[in-house]
Parts: sequence; structure tokens; C-alpha cells
Amino acid sequence: MILTLTLNPSLDRTIEIASLDRGAVIRAAAAHLDPGGKGVNVSRALLANDVASRAVVPYGGDEGRQLVRLLAAEGLDMVTVPVAGPTRSNVTLAEPDGTITKINEPGTALSPEELDTIADTVLAAAHEADWVVASGSLPPQVPADVYARLCRRFAGAGIHVAVDTSGPALACALGAAPALVKPNLEELSAATGVPIRRLGDVAEAAGKLRAAGARSVLASLGADGAVLVEEGGIWYGEAPVTGPRSSVGAGDAMLAGFLAAGGHGPHALALALAWGAAAVRLPGSRMPGPADIDVGAVTVHPPDPERPLTSPLPPTPSLNPG
Repeated sequence: MILTLTLNPSLDRTIEIASLDRGAVIRAAAAHLDPGGKGVNVSRALLANDVASRAVVPYGGDEGRQLVRLLAAEGLDMVTVPVAGPTRSNVTLAEPDGTITKINEPGTALSPEELDTIADTVLAAAHEADWVVASGSLPPQVPADVYARLCRRFAGAGIHVAVDTSGPALACALGAAPALVKPNLEELSAATGVPIRRLGDVAEAAGKLRAAGARSVLASLGADGAVLVEEGGIWYGEAPVTGPRSSVGAGDAMLAGFLAAGGHGPHALALALAWGAAAVRLPGSRMPGPADIDVGAVTVHPPDPERPLTSPLPPTPSLNPG
């Protein structure tokens, strides 16, 4: 069973438009309202593929109650934790060529007492779990080491922890030796300060994260695919996507597919890419089911270090002194 924690869940409204024209009145072609938050999406993707999962979801206000209703309607196995502040709402503008514009609210602060209650809830719910996924942005005023503390608490119980976050929260988590981290291209560059222009740069930056404490690194590269760096080797995979509709939640679907396949090795990378590509072809933040997923379209092989990326990144200041 895979347990997920989302400290900053959301209601995600995706609006499909012909084009984004600032200052104009834009007519929507379609709109979708979905439960959101990275861990929530991981659990939703697992549910869509009949993989056992449970989500720990803090919620507050009318938005939070609506979020819980939407998740219950999907049949998600969840443990809810009421908090004082309202759940945030996010808006995504999706254009026909796959261009995504996101407006994410910051969320509301969690008190130390609320954080303690959430941590105790996660520990109580994880007794049957093989993996705990700690993912997403942190609400305002939440300490950056919150995921690191969870990693340390689970280590003694033999439960693997996957961390999917960014900035100081990622830098702190590395020191707690998570079993897996899943940065995207921007997060990987920011965490290491490595200029990422080629696949070799991705492997180098992922190696830095492993040296800082992560046992495995699954780096999602958008249209360029993904790179997996772990003790057993380095693999690169790609999955072509025709007719992209929304990339919202695609990285979460990728992580769900990776863990559903065991959380290591080239087969898990292939399934991760198949799930992620399927999510990109769906509207809003819908999660793909078996009928949407085509593992046969994915190729996995050792990376060519000299292969350039289609969207290279310049160096950025490192958030991880290690």
C-alpha cells in the first residue's frame, strides 16, 4: 500500500481557452474542477489503476469540504484532518498547443499543533504502507524541515519515503536520506546549481542529490522524458505525446506509476513515463486509467550524455550546500 501526504491540497479549476490574451475578455471552451495537490493526485492515479493507496488530507473551510466531497465521490481511501485555515484554490489556463498558465494560491498556515496532529495521523495510517509519499509545496510558515522529520520518523519502521517538493523543503529532506526524490528540471537545477543543457548534466545533478542523501533520483524532464539514477545504474526514458491537453498532475501520475511498478529499475521508469504521458493527453488534472496508458510507446535505455535537451536551463544558485 502507498500512503500519500499533501500538506497544501487544493481545488484545481482548469479552463481551456483558444489563446491567452492579456486584458481581453476570453471565452472558455471548457472547464473542469478537480481535487488537487501532488499527493492527492498520486493517490488518484493509483486508484484509477486499482493500486492500493491511502491519502492523508488536511482540509478547511468551504473549499476544503468541497475537496473532500470530490475525493469521496471518486472513491478515494483517505484520512482527513480538519484545520482552521481554508483550503486553497488554483486556476490553470490550458491552450490547445499544450501551453499551461497556472495561478496557485499560497494556502494558509498550519499551527504547530495542527502539524503534530497531521504527523501522528500519517504515522497511524502508515502501518500497512510500503511507501509514504510526502509531496507538494508547503503552506506559509510551515518549517522547511517538515518532510525531513517525517523521513526520519519512518526510517525506523522500514517504510520507504518518496519526496516530491522543491526549494528549502527539498534541501532539508535530502539530509534525512529519503528513498526517492522526484525533481523536475527546474527543481533539479535549483537544488544543485548545475547548468542543465544535456542528459549528462541531468545525471551529474542527480548524482549530487544522491551524494547529499537521496538513495534514488527520478528526474522528470517534461517533453524530454525522464532520467532515473539509482544504485543499480542510470536509465533514460522517453514517451511521445500527441495531442497534449494538460500537463497538470502529469508529474504526479509519473511518480504514481513508478511506485506502482516497485519504485526502482528500468521497468518502473517505463511505467512512470507511460502514466505521465497518458495524463498529458487528458483534460484538467484527470488521472489516467489502464485504457489510457500505452507502455509499448515508451523507450528506455542508457542515456547519451551528449544529447541536448529541448529546453535547457542555465545555472541557478544552489539551495543545497552539499
